[in-house]
Amino acid sequence: MAFSLSSLTAPETRATHFTLVGEAGLGKTSAAATWPKPVFIRTEDGMAAIAGQDVKAFPVCKTVDDVMEQIAVLARESHNFQTLVIDSVTQLNTLIEKEVIESDPKKPKSIAQACGGYGAGYKAMAERHRQIRERCDWLNDKKGMHIVYIAHADVETIDQPDQDSYSRYTLRLHKNSISHYVDNVDCVAYLKLQTYTSGDGNRKKATTTGERIITCYPVPSHVSKNRFGITEDLILEKGVNPFLEFVPSLKTNQLKKEVKSNAA
Repeated sequence: MAFSLSSLTAPETRATHFTLVGEAGLGKTSAAATWPKPVFIRTEDGMAAIAGQDVKAFPVCKTVDDVMEQIAVLARESHNFQTLVIDSVTQLNTLIEKEVIESDPKKPKSIAQACGGYGAGYKAMAERHRQIRERCDWLNDKKGMHIVYIAHADVETIDQPDQDSYSRYTLRLHKNSISHYVDNVDCVAYLKLQTYTSGDGNRKKATTTGERIITCYPVPSHVSKNRFGITEDLILEKGVNPFLEFVPSLKTNQLKKEVKSNAA
């Protein structure tokens, strides 16, 4: 391919990719519902937290093929939705694991034994996550939809050659699959309770006011990042998108692109 200076472009306002991570009950689904005109693809039923709101959702997916077909519906049919929320990629991972095990003719007892073992089962799962991410990318690029992935949190140990080991919060997925929801996304936001400790030694107690905060800049204690210049914690208020001040495309209706072909 030949290039010239005429191929140069300037940065432009566009639809975004977000990953919201946190423990159960912290308001990840409620936060995702504040994105512009959202539609939910559900692998678990967390809609009770936003009952009564003007939010639409597909039926709860029982298989990975259900997820793929619901994404395909958004690709091939006309609609006014501006945001796709996948709630959650953690439960989606469970569906993928079941699919990989059941598709193995040797009928393995676990994912560690699937596809011949030696990590092949985890690689097969990561490939399925890649396929889903690819289709979400298509909706983002061709239909101008924001994409929000919801993930539950887990703890991992980081071993680095030049410093002591330490623990941090991450997505509750196998390490082969995490990259699809962390790499090349605009923001990985970790939701947590504002917590205070008191006391000495082993008698410290943790208390909280119930206030939720979001960290989306790099810190050692959990996976988080952003491309919007956010360097301080954000307060999660009910019914308010915490990123409105920083993301121009969340403030105005996203103009969807006209397309003539399918994503899947």
